[in-house]
Amino acid sequence: MSWMRKALLSLFHYPVKLLVKAHSIPVNVETELGIDKSKPIVYLLPANSVTDQLALRMSTEALGLPSPTDTLTLAGREYPSTLFLRKTQPIFRSQADDTGIEDVFTDLFHLHRDHHQLDLQVVPVFVTWGRAPGRGTPGLADLIADNAAPSWLRKLFIVMFLGRDNFINYSKAVSARAMSNQHGSDKSIAHKLVRVASTHFQRKRQSMTGPTLLERQELNNSVLGSDAVRRAMAEESRSKKITHDASKDRAQSYVTEIAADYREGLIRFGDRLLTRIWNKIYNGISVGHSERIRELAANGHEIVYVPCHRSHMDYLLLTYVIYHEGMVTPHIAAGINLNFWPVGKIFRRGGAFFLRRSFAGNKLYTAVFREYLELLFNKGYSVKYYPEGGRSRTGRLIPPKTGMLAMTIQAMLKGVNRPVSLVPVYIGYENVMEVKSYLNELKGTKKQKESNWQVFSAIRKLRNYGHGYVNFGEPIQLNQFLETHVPNWRDCRDAEPEKKPAWLTPAVNELANNVMTRINRAAAVNGMALTSLCLLSSKTQTMSESELKQAMGDFISLFKNVPFSADATIPDASAKELFDDTLKLGKFVVEEDDYGRLISPKPKSAVYLTYYRNNILHLFALPGLIMACVFAHKGTSKATVFQLIAALYPLLQRELFLHLSQDEALAHTDALIDALVDQGLLRIKEGDLLPPDAQQKQFHSAWLLSRCMQETLQRYAVVLTILDKEKVISRGALERTSRQVAERLSTLYGLSSPEFYDKNVLSSFISALKDNHWLDSTEDGSLKYSEECEALREDVMALVWPEMTQHLENVVLHN
Repeated sequence: MSWMRKALLSLFHYPVKLLVKAHSIPVNVETELGIDKSKPIVYLLPANSVTDQLALRMSTEALGLPSPTDTLTLAGREYPSTLFLRKTQPIFRSQADDTGIEDVFTDLFHLHRDHHQLDLQVVPVFVTWGRAPGRGTPGLADLIADNAAPSWLRKLFIVMFLGRDNFINYSKAVSARAMSNQHGSDKSIAHKLVRVASTHFQRKRQSMTGPTLLERQELNNSVLGSDAVRRAMAEESRSKKITHDASKDRAQSYVTEIAADYREGLIRFGDRLLTRIWNKIYNGISVGHSERIRELAANGHEIVYVPCHRSHMDYLLLTYVIYHEGMVTPHIAAGINLNFWPVGKIFRRGGAFFLRRSFAGNKLYTAVFREYLELLFNKGYSVKYYPEGGRSRTGRLIPPKTGMLAMTIQAMLKGVNRPVSLVPVYIGYENVMEVKSYLNELKGTKKQKESNWQVFSAIRKLRNYGHGYVNFGEPIQLNQFLETHVPNWRDCRDAEPEKKPAWLTPAVNELANNVMTRINRAAAVNGMALTSLCLLSSKTQTMSESELKQAMGDFISLFKNVPFSADATIPDASAKELFDDTLKLGKFVVEEDDYGRLISPKPKSAVYLTYYRNNILHLFALPGLIMACVFAHKGTSKATVFQLIAALYPLLQRELFLHLSQDEALAHTDALIDALVDQGLLRIKEGDLLPPDAQQKQFHSAWLLSRCMQETLQRYAVVLTILDKEKVISRGALERTSRQVAERLSTLYGLSSPEFYDKNVLSSFISALKDNHWLDSTEDGSLKYSEECEALREDVMALVWPEMTQHLENVVLHN
């Protein structure tokens, strides 16, 4: 390193340390990128910048990596620890000088050929200041917009204004040993490495900043000038008897109502504000499998995020996480109910575009919205929308609305230039601010319209919300999905653009189910959900501290031994740590007697815990059924358990969006039984599965596990018993009667779950019965009880509490 370079590094060390906050992406470079800290490392940066090198040094110190300002000694020769693709842009010349990097790499590859023990890691690092996308029309703001290699004068302004928004984005290490073993001369290999690195850095920039901002005039011309919108305007003129200009004005008003007005400055301000808020209300935010989205971006994919919807906080949390994972923030589909002043304007500048709850046959609005969505895809903007259509009021996934998914596929049919990938996202909280209003709505209270008062009220009530969880599920590449399910889908590209292909609806339904199962597959287990599940499974909703900790520990161990899926995340903390953190949320009453502490929900708040239990109930479906069968029969054979699972799993799969196939579920059941036996939650005697002895510490955990699916089984029993009594009944009457009976039983037995009598849940179960051929249909469309259905009812009734069974029979007989 030259004396001039050392002097500059020393001179700018303290100013950079004062002005710059380096954000490392990813934080765990060893696990995600395979960087070996024991091997020599040389960093490869896009531009020869002292401030970039100093920011990188701040990052490497935090990550425990070698310093980029030290000298690297290889085979007795000294090399700089940092290499640069290009020099910074001169102020008075248009062309930057060459850095001579190809000569350095040529020398390094030659050194590796002579010394076979050497294996240098070349780590590309993309350093960016701010995340401003390019603009179609240059402006004053471009003075502080980071580009490929700004001059030292522009870099001064960039560091001053954007120093707190510095991102150090590491890439997978390239082995110099592997490169030197390739065919060709050292110089040609070095040239190839430099060329590939240049392309790599361009893609990194694109993934972090996104495409050039869409100017308003370009937006209007693209949408209003499209063939589909022009045809819709002509139809509007004919049907409404208005002039062409009037229909065009109406279409323009729809564009204004829908379109986002993205401002990167607001995103940066929001990042700082939200960081303060998250630090205040959350103990932490856990992010899982974020490497998936970075890989998709590196491969040039159009990314569509499809998360579950728990809270209004989702809009902010997921965008914040995506931003901090080094990705461009997406354009977000938001309900028109959120477009009120000033929130709507803020959301719109944060990338939100608004859609009506129903398009209600409005062909012009539909055409404008579809064209806008297609424009976002073609311009390369990532997009986020919620397949459920609205927030879940019960904590479980609700059946998806398929409109946005259908529009995404239709946009592909018209021709999107890049591969499109859907990224399912699981979002979970230990405390959701809207839970109380959700349960009131389930009980019949009218949903309050969003307003400024609600926003201020929510801010005023901010408190400890525990931990937040964002897990990115396995992506669905739409091209591959369509190739599998509709091999001839490409033929539709040449068909009439307005004609809906016959295969679209079934394909979209399959895609929607696929999205939901992948969301649930990426579930995050947390302390609040586990505590809620245990207390609600307890007969009195009260447990001793020791029993609760034991159960939480047993369940965590079970899912670690037999994972629900490769994408689900289990806490690393101990049961005691989870329990202590959960108590701090203030949701429980702690009483103490001579024998220890007793834990129970706060008065009249057990119903709120169902929301958090439902977030993870699908993980307990199979272990819960196994234990329910064992306890109900006071011991049973494996064959009986498998028979029960085979009968009930398709129904549970439909209701809870379970990802395993029937055969996989049976294999998983076998593995669960072995793990339950190993943990002492089951025992085997003379070939039969038995509950643990009552004296064993695991007994209470096993008993809770046998009860966790009880409300689901009771709901099934309600519907099947009504069918048994009526024999033939219309679907509407079955849903109505089932809800009345379920609501009565809920009151009689103090069941805490509002979804026990929720019409959507009951309707889903009835659809699953019909689709799995448990029911027959009459000529007029009524549902007819069958012998197969009788066998299913007997299996279910054997698992339901005896007092519930008796009362259910009496209620239905006298109804």
